[in-house]
Amino acid sequence: MTALLPRPSILSIEPYVGGESKIPGVNRIIKLSSNEGAFGPPPGAITAIAEVAATAHRYPDSGATALREAIGRTFGLDPARIVCGNGSDELIAYLILAYGGEGTELVMPAHGFVMYDLTGRYAGCRVIKVPERDMVADVDAMLAAVGPRTKLMCLVNPNNPTGALLPRREVERLRAGLRDDILLILDAAYAEYVTDPDYDPGQALVDASGNTVMTRTFSKIFGLGGLRLGWAYMPPGVADVLARIRGPFNVNSAAMAAGIAALAEPGWIERSVVHNTEWRERVTQALRGIGITVRPSHCNFVLADFGTPEKAKAADAALRAKGLIARGVAGYGLPHCLRITIGTAEECTLVIEALTEFMRG
Repeated sequence: MTALLPRPSILSIEPYVGGESKIPGVNRIIKLSSNEGAFGPPPGAITAIAEVAATAHRYPDSGATALREAIGRTFGLDPARIVCGNGSDELIAYLILAYGGEGTELVMPAHGFVMYDLTGRYAGCRVIKVPERDMVADVDAMLAAVGPRTKLMCLVNPNNPTGALLPRREVERLRAGLRDDILLILDAAYAEYVTDPDYDPGQALVDASGNTVMTRTFSKIFGLGGLRLGWAYMPPGVADVLARIRGPFNVNSAAMAAGIAALAEPGWIERSVVHNTEWRERVTQALRGIGITVRPSHCNFVLADFGTPEKAKAADAALRAKGLIARGVAGYGLPHCLRITIGTAEECTLVIEALTEFMRG
């Protein structure tokens, strides 16, 4: 027996479980559970990873200077206001730990990204999950949930796992309704996939205020999830705070080299968006045609609603029998749904065929 115990809030956290990648007894696995890019890493990034291996004994640039400059050129941002991290999860954790803590509150949508909840409790915050309106964040309800101890509000836009997009004006209204001492974290992990011309991932709000941060990732459209690379654009004061608390070498050399090369890959984003838009619509319409409710999505996945947890589990089993791994989202309060990544044309076709057979059976 031991008397050594962590803070009580730590023991309330259930360890994060990533998307499965194996099925016992099945040889060919098609993983559609983690929203990884359909085409893998860009060719230039693969070459860059190989080339940096020869200097792996050297510590990386602590400031990720070349990577921040490449991000700045690509997205028209000031590199001095960009901070890179070991995935955007790390940066979100830094922000929550820096601005939250015991006695504070973090507000998020009920079906928002689970890491806000986990990290919020790790920091000692009281996490308030606000009911949504038809699986879309409810701005009025979120503003109503703000209290004198609220210090953080987290919003994924478009959202994981529902795929819902909150219109620009609604996000602006949310920011305008918050006190100046509340940090708004806008998680735009799926920004590159959005085709709505009115969409802003958050940089305009960052520029217009001193208390908004936009986070982004290389794990989705750029196919670098295995290297853990993310970045955030923020006010200078917040960048100064993160510079004080982040690890000195929190981004490795291979990730930085791959990120720079991925940004420079000709036509990569355009090709990926065209493919994703086409096959997301094909999968959506096909599943709706066989009686499955599919929510509108602006990401590289669809949320299939089977009506009951039992039917969702049966559908999951039917997919797994074909070697197809989707993502159950009971941990997000959606036990009746499966989140299915938009993979290659072949993979999407196999999903449609497997679910058609399931629904008819």
